[in-house]
Amino acid sequence: MRKLKKKSACTWRSKRGCRKLTGLLFVLPHLTGVLLFYLIPFLDVVRRSFARFDGSFFGLGNYRNVLSNEAFRLAARNTFRFTAVCIPLLFALAFALALLLRRAGTRAGRYKSALLLPFAVPAASVVLLWRVLFDTKGLLNGLLDALGAAGCDWMNTGSAFYVLVGSYLWKNTGYVVILFLAALSQVPETLYEAARMDGAGRRAIFLYITLPCIRNASYTIFVLSLLNSFEVFREAYLVAGSYPQEDIYLLQHVFNNWFLNMDVDKMAAGAVLLALVVSAGTGALERVWQDEGV
Repeated sequence: MRKLKKKSACTWRSKRGCRKLTGLLFVLPHLTGVLLFYLIPFLDVVRRSFARFDGSFFGLGNYRNVLSNEAFRLAARNTFRFTAVCIPLLFALAFALALLLRRAGTRAGRYKSALLLPFAVPAASVVLLWRVLFDTKGLLNGLLDALGAAGCDWMNTGSAFYVLVGSYLWKNTGYVVILFLAALSQVPETLYEAARMDGAGRRAIFLYITLPCIRNASYTIFVLSLLNSFEVFREAYLVAGSYPQEDIYLLQHVFNNWFLNMDVDKMAAGAVLLALVVSAGTGALERVWQDEGV
C-alpha cells in the first residue's frame, strides 16, 4: 500500500512538472521577444543615461542637464496637464456611454461600431481632418464668421491644447467604452436579481454591486488609457511639426528633437526619468485603488 501511494505521488508530481514545463514552453517565445526588444534595449538606455556621448562615465550629469533644461520642463508641464485633463474626462465619458449602451440591449451593436470608427482612422487622416476644421480658413472659422463671431488661429494659440484634448477623446472614447462593456458583462446577473428582490434601487445597485465588481478591470482600463495618451504626439507632430505652439509641446517632441540632434545622453536620461515617474505613479495608483476600494 505504501509503495502504491508513493508511486501515485510521484506520478502526480511528474504530471504537474510536465504541465509547468508545457506552459513555460508556450510562454517562452513571448518572453524571448520581450527580453530582446524591450528589456535589453531599456537596460542599454539606462547605461547610456550615466555616460557621455563618447561612452565615458558621466554619473548624474545627464540627469542634471535634463532637469535644468527649459524645453524639458515646459514639455513635462504640458504632458502632465494634458494627462490630468484627458484621463478623467475619458474615463467618465466612456463609463457613462458604456452604461447607456448596456441598457440599449440588442440595439447597442450599431452604436459600438460607430464609436470604434475613430479608433480605426489612421493618424494621417486625423491630421487632414484637423486642417479642414481648424485652419484659419477652415470650416470652424467659416461657421463662426457666418454667425458673426470672430474666428482665431486655432493651432497657433492656447486653443491648440483643447483641440488636442478633443482629438484624444474623439479617437479613444470608443475603445475604452468597449473595455468597460466587457467588464460590465462579467458582473453576474444573479447579483442584480437578488438585489432587486431585496428592494435595492438603481443607485444602491450601482454603488454596491456594479462598481465593486469592475474595480480591478477599471484599474487596467485606467492604466491603458494613460499609456495611450502618449500616442497623441503623432497628430500634433504631423500638424505642427517639431516645434508646435508651446501649449502642445509635449515630452515626445523633446525626445524627438533630441534624437534628431543626436543628444543620445540627454534622451536616455529623460526616458529613464519618464519610465520611473510612470512606474511609480501606476504603482502608487494601484495601491490606493486596492486600499480604498475605488
